[in-house]
Amino acid sequence: MEAVLIEERPAEGVIVLRLNRPEVLNALNLALRRALAEAFTRADADDSVKAVVLAGGERAFCAGADLNEYVDATPAEVMERQMDRLWGAIAGCRKPVIAAVRGHALGGGCELAMHADIIVAGTGARFGQPEVKIGIMPGGGATQRLVQAVGKFAAMNILLRGEPFGAPAAQALGLVSEVVEDAQVEPHAIRIAGELAQLPVLSLRLIKEAVLEGLSSGLESGLRFERRSFQALFATEDKTEGMRARLEKRAPVFVGR
Repeated sequence: MEAVLIEERPAEGVIVLRLNRPEVLNALNLALRRALAEAFTRADADDSVKAVVLAGGERAFCAGADLNEYVDATPAEVMERQMDRLWGAIAGCRKPVIAAVRGHALGGGCELAMHADIIVAGTGARFGQPEVKIGIMPGGGATQRLVQAVGKFAAMNILLRGEPFGAPAAQALGLVSEVVEDAQVEPHAIRIAGELAQLPVLSLRLIKEAVLEGLSSGLESGLRFERRSFQALFATEDKTEGMRARLEKRAPVFVGR
């Protein structure tokens, strides 16, 4: 049986995690969810991985949950699947994560993209949270992450109406970092990941943690975390190397310490 998730190493320090259920537009079944959680846990622990690219296929990044696993499910059965732990493994990744979105990113697929730190979308990409149209609601974080990304009123419009929207609209709302031609989505995402892989690991990690701390705990907590992290980086070799390189007008060589 073909793997539901494929791991690729296109450049030093970069791993691509590719959803591989093209026959159902990469719909998330339990096997794929578990594979994603395991892959993100491994990538987070692997010092050779500096950045993660999350990708799908040409027709779909991810068309959402596999309804075959939900149509007859009971509340107890859904609870036993422990989706919070599976989503948490992705959200907890300390490395920069870039979503390369082509085609559909709907429902759980849109939520999956929102777990990334940077979203690169193709001109033909389609986003949306259509759960309301099948009698449920988002369960992978959209009611919280979407509000943080686009604000209450834009998020309510998306969540309550369930209508899909294109990449230009997503970028205008602040949901997408960059929009490029469909054929350039993955090369561009991998190029960004390669650039991040050359930067100081501890700086990247603490920047990501500070942003997420502020989002989850509020401004004052985020500012405290930022100050402590800023101070801590002055103990690193990469701080000294980066500043000396700038003063000496040369390229820095970061070592991750």
